[in-house]
Amino acid sequence: MTQGKQPAPDKNDKKAQQYGVTPQSVDFNDWYNEVVKKADLADNSPVAGAMVMKPYGSALWERIVRWLDDAFKARDHESLIFPTLIPMDFIMKEADHVEGFAPELFTVNKIGTEVLAEPYVLRPTSETIIGHMWSGWLNSYRDLPFLHYQWGSVFRAELRTKAFLRTSEFYWHEGHTAHASAEEAQAEVRMILDLYHQFCRDILALPVVRGEKTASERFAGASATYSIEGMMRDGKALQAGTSHYLGQKFSKAFGVKFQTRDQKEEFAYTTSWAISSRIIGALIMTHGDDKGLMMPPNIAPTQVVIIPVGRKDNFEEMVAEGEKLALELRAQGVRVKVDKRDGVTNGFKYNDWELKGIPVRIELGPRDLEQGVVVVKNRTSEEKETLGRAEAVSGITARLDAIQGFLLQRATDFMLGNTVTVDSYDGFKAAIEDGKWVRAFHCGDAESERQIKEDTKATVRNIPLDDAEFFAEREEGVCVHTGKPAAYGKRVIFGRQY
Repeated sequence: MTQGKQPAPDKNDKKAQQYGVTPQSVDFNDWYNEVVKKADLADNSPVAGAMVMKPYGSALWERIVRWLDDAFKARDHESLIFPTLIPMDFIMKEADHVEGFAPELFTVNKIGTEVLAEPYVLRPTSETIIGHMWSGWLNSYRDLPFLHYQWGSVFRAELRTKAFLRTSEFYWHEGHTAHASAEEAQAEVRMILDLYHQFCRDILALPVVRGEKTASERFAGASATYSIEGMMRDGKALQAGTSHYLGQKFSKAFGVKFQTRDQKEEFAYTTSWAISSRIIGALIMTHGDDKGLMMPPNIAPTQVVIIPVGRKDNFEEMVAEGEKLALELRAQGVRVKVDKRDGVTNGFKYNDWELKGIPVRIELGPRDLEQGVVVVKNRTSEEKETLGRAEAVSGITARLDAIQGFLLQRATDFMLGNTVTVDSYDGFKAAIEDGKWVRAFHCGDAESERQIKEDTKATVRNIPLDDAEFFAEREEGVCVHTGKPAAYGKRVIFGRQY
């Protein structure tokens, strides 16, 4: 399954010319970069390492934001907005945070020509400034739990940038909650992790593995980090979301104390959690093919595109008929776009919408109108269907649901089919080199993890939870690398990552 560079395709390959993107099997990286640009999701910006999210990419992000925002509010979380600038000394108050983020910080040293006595940091994350504010807001158990989040962007210096996956400025929500007990905070962490899993599975059609990170892979300053991990179509892992139990570390650093019911003083137990715009990269790399994107209908900004097919003398008439059909589909709750572009060939339009991954395409021409039919094509199929207009409209919801289910099953089969179980280090290295995920026992030693990464570029993605949808089986064995007794009571997931 290795996806490295292979000989370039024949220049006379009509399919490659027609769709205009490098096939995944030739160069997955080139395929990804071309799809991002040619599908009009994003473009490079004059700011090094930062991207411009174009209207189609922005519409996709808006739908992600809307679903998650509604889900947070339904669980009694409220949104707040904190400053982008954070005093440098705040970052320095929590030792693990300093070590974790110091190499990535953007600093502001001047306002106009005036040099600041103390620089600000463009937020890499907001635990520190939130901790400072909490110290004044939270005084009693009656103030807890404090459940909130914010939408915005954060800044981290990236040496190797890639649109959506790694950019110096990226977009996300960051949840931050404070609780009166460790148990309550830990329940919050798991609830959010399960919500992320539901969102990925049901909305994005992404199968993900829920699990806990090893100590060496934890978020800087966290007592425990949990993640959801997805497999991309080149076999690499992508961390699609994280949920962190911070214990009392940040509360102690920033003096976030409260009075308990029995009049004692205690530090609050806190959490943080996030999904970022890199989830769009996961969507692209999980569902794309050699034609471009494949948008799961539940998240697609446009679920159906209508292509009016006509000559110069009747094109406007066909556009009008397309608009009537769009109204019928919208009455079914479908997000529809009519392609009104004139002077562009039908073939170009078909290819363009395939590249953008629109789930369903409907073609409507004069003869179709006379016969009361339309031509329907799913993005997931090469076949076209000629259906009665009423049948096409009434069946559209079931059609979209079937496409959603197909994409989830396709991605699940791919992940399971490219995950192997090994017990020898030679087998481990061979499987990783072949682009697989590996299930193996590990002793939990951080130095062993470092050596494995140095040898193979693979890391422990997570330790699957007992109630995870995939790979949750409990079993005992010996470490694939050191031969020592395995930790965790189960195999862990190794893979190369984005």
